[in-house]
Amino acid sequence: MSTSSPLKIVVVGSVAAGTSAAAKARRNTETARITVYERDHDISYSGCGLPYFVGGEVETIDELTPRNAAWFKARYDVDVRTGHEVTAVDAAARTVTVRDLATEETFEDTYDELILATGVRSVVPPLPGVDLPGVFTVRNPSDARAIREWIEERQVRRAVVVGAGYIGLEMTEQLTERGIEVTVIEALEHAMPRMDADMSARVDAELRKHDVDLRLGTRVGAIEGDDGGVTGVRVGSADDGDTVPTDLVIVSVGVRPNLELAQQAGVTIGPTGAIAVDPQGRTDVAHVWAVGDVAESFNLITDEPTWVPLGSTANKMGRITGDAITGGTLEHRGILGTSIVRVFDLAVAQTGLTEDQARAAGYDVEVLHNIKPDRPEYLGGESLLIKAVADRATGRLLGAQAIGASGADKRIDVLATAITYGADVADLFHLDLAYSPTYATTKDPVHYTGMALDNAIRGKARLITPAELDRHRADGEKVQVVDVRSAKDRAKGFVEDSVHIPLAELRARAGELDPAALTVTYCNKGVTGNAGQNVLRNLGFEQVYNLSGGNKNYQAWTSAH
Repeated sequence: MSTSSPLKIVVVGSVAAGTSAAAKARRNTETARITVYERDHDISYSGCGLPYFVGGEVETIDELTPRNAAWFKARYDVDVRTGHEVTAVDAAARTVTVRDLATEETFEDTYDELILATGVRSVVPPLPGVDLPGVFTVRNPSDARAIREWIEERQVRRAVVVGAGYIGLEMTEQLTERGIEVTVIEALEHAMPRMDADMSARVDAELRKHDVDLRLGTRVGAIEGDDGGVTGVRVGSADDGDTVPTDLVIVSVGVRPNLELAQQAGVTIGPTGAIAVDPQGRTDVAHVWAVGDVAESFNLITDEPTWVPLGSTANKMGRITGDAITGGTLEHRGILGTSIVRVFDLAVAQTGLTEDQARAAGYDVEVLHNIKPDRPEYLGGESLLIKAVADRATGRLLGAQAIGASGADKRIDVLATAITYGADVADLFHLDLAYSPTYATTKDPVHYTGMALDNAIRGKARLITPAELDRHRADGEKVQVVDVRSAKDRAKGFVEDSVHIPLAELRARAGELDPAALTVTYCNKGVTGNAGQNVLRNLGFEQVYNLSGGNKNYQAWTSAH
């Protein structure tokens, strides 16, 4: 029987990654001594659920913090010491310095293996007035409690949300649902700027549809108020600009990794600004590991380091490192940055590379905007837009974005799975997906996505995006654009400088067109445009493209630009 001392694991941080690492380590061994230090008082909480507590959709904060230190001790024999801040790391001596925030006493602890799960902090821009009462970030349950108390005690009627990423959008929705007038200020040109602009524009429209005062391409100059609380937000410069009256300010302009302890330990910070780790979570300092939002991942498609702080990724990374420390073989396989957010009546989802990212990575891309109902309209089906990006050279699916009232979650998960296993777009058509008219169409939107991209890549039915069409025209190239819809549909709106030849007349009137010119056919969404494209191709036209997403997508593009 071994007389060696038990393995001593110290974990710094107890949200998703830290607790996951501790729990997995314990599942692998009963002998290790595992201590988790957490400076806050809440552990293992659902940070992504915090806006819904603020809005009242989640009634009590306890629903988001179901586990406490006592639960972890009883379940896993893990000592979780809340209210304890690790202030220093000595990697050579393998010690950490800890301060008990209740007593201000400081002590030293030793470790055999150290896991840094220190997470992120909200970026707070150095604005005049940013420290005023009534200005909040949204990172932990304490923030959410304070915001809800402020709203209820002050009877808040107006709010300003600075930043239109995930948290900003969720807070905007929830505050609006509480009857609060919300102004969103975003420095970039669209809300949800991680997506391509032609998709983000639809998020802009949804916000405005719900009476959100959305101010894009706008910066905050100062926050105004006094000791009694915030009263306004000045946009533009601190000295010159409009003031938006408000009773509450939510600052959600992004997050950054908490790197202080990592830097003390001497670990390498990667190109993304997070801690560089190997697939099991090791840093380049012996016996120091990093997991969750503080650590880099890598992109499953490009194999390049990437940093997308999401709870789903943090949980995986924690489990992998907890396994590796106790002799396991689990390894991180990379991420696609798959995400989804509800914005009022729409689900907004994405996975893999956007069009912009794929082009920047050097891919020659085929781009499809596929607009289909998520299920038959006779059973309440609603329009679902999938934008998919594929590599022309190999046919590999590279990424997808989906926006719709229903069904976006299901499709983005299918497409994320396909990308993970290196699917060719042709493979999508052959997927045996569940069908019933209560859930899907016989040819699912995923099937259509694969068929259309495959036809485009193989040269049978080439696609052209609104942006590409505009670029051809701007370059002075002769482009004949053919509207193959009915006169009734054309009367509702059309692509500028297009000729109208309904599909039923196209064969007879094809002589009115130049068969050698670049030709673009279109309809409302793309299906009839493809039929017109096939007619002209079969009649000998040399370059015939179908407008991706049809007139509906083109009008959305032009309104965003």
